[in-house]
Amino acid sequence: MELLFVVIIAAGIGAIVRYTVRGRTSYGAALLPSVSAAVASVVWVALLWLGLTFDGTWIWVAALGAATVVSFVIAAAVPRAREQRDRVMLAELTGGKA
Repeated sequence: MELLFVVIIAAGIGAIVRYTVRGRTSYGAALLPSVSAAVASVVWVALLWLGLTFDGTWIWVAALGAATVVSFVIAAAVPRAREQRDRVMLAELTGGKA
């Protein structure tokens, strides 16, 4: 049951990050919430396998912290990469005239 809570909270964190960082027109509305939820669930399960308990503080901090960090990294990296790819594609399509 706690995994469900972690996924929902992480998706909410991803949605908040989406609307607080510039460049959100470069990716879809579901990218950051879904990546954030996936990262939090993987970290949560990994820490459970390593022996942390679901009612401990550190498992929550680690899972939600990792989700937040990855959301900010993706929010910063995707717009830059897309702008670069768009420039390359424009040069290819126009033959370097644009």
